[in-house]
Amino acid sequence: MEIHASARYIRMSPTKVRLVIDIVRGLKVREAQAQLLFMKKAAAEPVLKLLNSAIANATHNFQLDKEGLYIKSIVADGGPMLGRFRARAMGRAAPIRKRSSHISIVLDDVKNRTKKKAKKQKAAKSTQTA
Repeated sequence: MEIHASARYIRMSPTKVRLVIDIVRGLKVREAQAQLLFMKKAAAEPVLKLLNSAIANATHNFQLDKEGLYIKSIVADGGPMLGRFRARAMGRAAPIRKRSSHISIVLDDVKNRTKKKAKKQKAAKSTQTA
């Protein structure tokens, strides 16, 4: 069963957030929490908060055990930009783009992960023998 959670309008560039989420993608929930807790990136805080929200969704809404969850997918997309201007020489102005992010996470049960891997391996073997 997939559990979804999302954080929208995070006032941080998506490229900075992607540096953090690439590290935790595919990890078990406990390992990801430990990684995010000790990471020195500012983007680790909203990602950890979102992960905890997804875990709460899983335990409260679906009565799943926290230990049996892993991060199936996590994505950071661009949100709306705030347009600002900086004064430049000779009366000109240069644009400043203050970017925001939408982060979405999908958790799944580890049991489902092993079943899917077994199906893929079985399908690969059958195509090789044929």
